[in-house]
Amino acid sequence: MKPVRIGFIGAGIISDLHAEGIAAHPDAQLVGLWNRTPARAAEKSHLFNCRAYDSPEALVADPDIDAVFVLTNLETHRKYALLALEAGKHVLVEKPVGANIGEIQDLDHAAKKAGLICLPGHNYIYEQTLIRSRELVQQGKLGKLVAAYVLYNIHHPEEVAALYPGVIRQIMTHHAYILLFLAGKPVSLSAMKATLHYDEIPQEDIAMVNLRLESGALAHFCASFAADDHAADPWTVMIKLIGTEGSTRYSYRDWVELKPGAVHSQTYSAYPGSIANEIAHFITCVRGNAQPLSTLSDAIAAQRIVEACEQSAESGRNVEIEY
Repeated sequence: MKPVRIGFIGAGIISDLHAEGIAAHPDAQLVGLWNRTPARAAEKSHLFNCRAYDSPEALVADPDIDAVFVLTNLETHRKYALLALEAGKHVLVEKPVGANIGEIQDLDHAAKKAGLICLPGHNYIYEQTLIRSRELVQQGKLGKLVAAYVLYNIHHPEEVAALYPGVIRQIMTHHAYILLFLAGKPVSLSAMKATLHYDEIPQEDIAMVNLRLESGALAHFCASFAADDHAADPWTVMIKLIGTEGSTRYSYRDWVELKPGAVHSQTYSAYPGSIANEIAHFITCVRGNAQPLSTLSDAIAAQRIVEACEQSAESGRNVEIEY
């Protein structure tokens, strides 16, 4: 059986981790890529030992490609994911999946119509620690869920942050789908944001949100590019569930390599590991042997949470969330 042959639309920083995950999988092969900057395409195709295409249309038209990873900026996700789906390719689209709910609904409709996999890039939930945490919640082994925390504190230089729409949309998308996966839907929230260390750009570099879940449990989000946490047991990335009969924890700080990453001062091994896990599950889905752990319907729910966070932070008011 031939490996699942993959093409990249977009060859930015995140493509390095996707290429690494594909290279580690025995049933996957990176065939080629396209990037809007030809020099970047040439550089990355040489690095990944794959082909560079002249256009995204040429890439999706290639019969040697079975699936496409959309790794471009948020504003073009819908365009390129639809292009791939309409060409009969399975798709993995990085988060945030779309700029609004309507864009994600368009992808969901196109994927269902074509009978293809369109996997949202919700990589954290493919970590075994979080899968086990979800099982403990669902089996009642933590008792009644009381609180959930999703915390992110990693300094980003301004020139990197300028590429992103702000920490609410860029980072709290992760928080939203993680909460949905582990604990269920929030029904209301209150958010605040600030810009504390940028000189040129207006995007927020820190945001905090308090949420109430359907179950009555409470949750807290923090997303910050403003500063690293250097304290003991730092909240670099931390996910914690607390129940009446038990608790769980996931932390970036459990796996650290003392070498700089593309953005981070150290390499937090859990992050590339989660992307490799996501790719492995995607391959299994393409083979017809599994279903995604997170669907485009979940991406729509996550987008509703993110938009409610933005609305609350702008208005200073508590926001009810309707699904």
